[in-house]
Amino acid sequence: MKRTKMFTVTAAAVAAVLALSSCGGKRENTPAASGGDGCTAASGQITIATGNSTGVYYVLGGGLAQLISDNTDLKATAAETGASVQNLQQLAAGDYDIAFSLADTAADAVSGNADFQEPEEISALSRIYDNYTQVIVRKDANIKTIEDFKGKTISTGSPKSGTEVIANRLIESAGLADADVTKQRLDLAKTVDGMKDGTLDGMVWSGGLPTAGVTDLFTSNGGDVEFLDISPLEGQMKEINPVYEVAEIPADTYTGVGAVNTIITPNVLMVRNDMDEGTQCALTKLIFDKKADLEKVHAAAKDIKLDTAMPPEPIPLAPGSQTALDELNK
Repeated sequence: MKRTKMFTVTAAAVAAVLALSSCGGKRENTPAASGGDGCTAASGQITIATGNSTGVYYVLGGGLAQLISDNTDLKATAAETGASVQNLQQLAAGDYDIAFSLADTAADAVSGNADFQEPEEISALSRIYDNYTQVIVRKDANIKTIEDFKGKTISTGSPKSGTEVIANRLIESAGLADADVTKQRLDLAKTVDGMKDGTLDGMVWSGGLPTAGVTDLFTSNGGDVEFLDISPLEGQMKEINPVYEVAEIPADTYTGVGAVNTIITPNVLMVRNDMDEGTQCALTKLIFDKKADLEKVHAAAKDIKLDTAMPPEPIPLAPGSQTALDELNK
């Protein structure tokens, strides 16, 4: 049986909350949030699917759960998961009520493409911050482009994660076949360990800035590793999914590491369409009203902005969220 780490958010500091983990299996698919009206959240329990424990989803998910628990009649818990694909599959199945996801994966889910056999009945509370594709290689591996992944051992991220989706698309865009690359489907913690001990030649990670695991890698082994500029593949990536854009990882995001161009993907918070509109509205307003609290949890929350709150096509905005954004923009 698939098991997932869970933590319950309390009024204690988020760092302490993240340490309180226990194991839990699939829960009963019962509506956690029902009965909300206007722009008021329902009461009950609500669950949030996040990502790897050393990634931004996990940290921000804990902060979001705390905000929900402290400011509404809902009691929120957040779970460590493999991230985007798993999150949306289990969101649609009723295992979770809110899910962090990359926009490319969400677009696949609502369209019934790639890992999703049919369109899923899900929509976005909001676009949030952007994920930066962080491709890091060992200097002794002689990798200067994604094409140089041929014959190398590369971590492509956790199974069913947004990182894995992007890694596979980068490899495809570079004209490589699956058999050309020895792929290791590792979570971020194991990926960082492999980069440190030399069992990996390179890694792909899609996350906010900075990501704790990447900070650890550059702090411990900065002389052995370097970023790869993957921006030349933007055109090929857009042919696969139009949500991809080029942006810069600023210098000193990781101390002593210079700026590098990369490909970014928006993040979205997704819910099932059966969540009542009052709860959708209340949760969306909470994200923006309490944005400063989320920024204290992780710097990536600074990029949550009203003027970029609309999810990219073809991801629909939840109707209650549209009400919230209309009110916030008055």
